Amino acid sequence: MTDTLSPADFIAHVKFDEHGLVTAVAQDAKDGRVLMVAWMNSDTLTRTLETRNVTYWSRSRNEVWRKGETSGHTQHLVEAWVDCDGDTLLLKVDQTGPACHTGAPTCFFTQAKL
Repeated sequence: MTDTLSPADFIAHVKFDEHGLVTAVAQDAKDGRVLMVAWMNSDTLTRTLETRNVTYWSRSRNEVWRKGETSGHTQHLVEAWVDCDGDTLLLKVDQTGPACHTGAPTCFFTQAKL
């Protein structure tokens, strides 16, 4: 089952937390790798849906940041999904350059030895 919503209805479906934020998981649209996890507020989600340039909210800097604005390592939105509870976003993106600030292709490069 898939529901397709207008951008306004999509945003209305999102349950932002007490700080006005929602978790956003960025996934490579081509190969399915999870690239990174960040935060969005209503404004950055609106900007992202309107421009398709993925824009986040930095909790550490307390400011808006468009992915790749200074590094050139941008994310172009291909698809946006919200989970069944409305409290997590899945952004399928075309990633230009590495996703991680360390220079790694993805932020998930450390594995637990089991």
